[in-house]
Amino acid sequence: MSDLKLDAEALYLELRKGVQRLLTADTALVGIWSGGAWLAERLAVDLGVPDAGTISSVMHRDDFGSRGLAKADHTSLPFDVNGRDILLIDDVLYTGRTTRAVLNELFDFGRPASVQLAVLVDRGGRQLPIEPAFSAARVSLGGEQLLRLARGEDGRFSFEVK
Repeated sequence: MSDLKLDAEALYLELRKGVQRLLTADTALVGIWSGGAWLAERLAVDLGVPDAGTISSVMHRDDFGSRGLAKADHTSLPFDVNGRDILLIDDVLYTGRTTRAVLNELFDFGRPASVQLAVLVDRGGRQLPIEPAFSAARVSLGGEQLLRLARGEDGRFSFEVK
């Protein structure tokens, strides 16, 4: 267990400010399943963004053989991806492997004009050349530690550190 204390609600407010600066008239928010999807859903309401979707990394992960289809998460993009500015939203960025898988999934749906990434927490440790356009916080955790976003019944966010 870690003594790391992160205020997920305060970081959400920072994320909202950062995302607002990245928005264009043609931006669609796409939340990475599951924590990123929760964030994108709330951001879309708070910022009045009409187009928001959810994307899954399951089918394009490089560890698909060992993980399989453990959960019934899915991709739902209720808009045409072609020519759109896509802002991917995720809760925690670590190695970059999920982001790589999501980019492959996104391009299965079309060719966006641009793709940017905004994250609640960047914990470093990248294995791929992926950097967020915005991160609300940067933290350092050991490779064996997990940082996971949780959402309460009231919709408020918190972190679980294991």
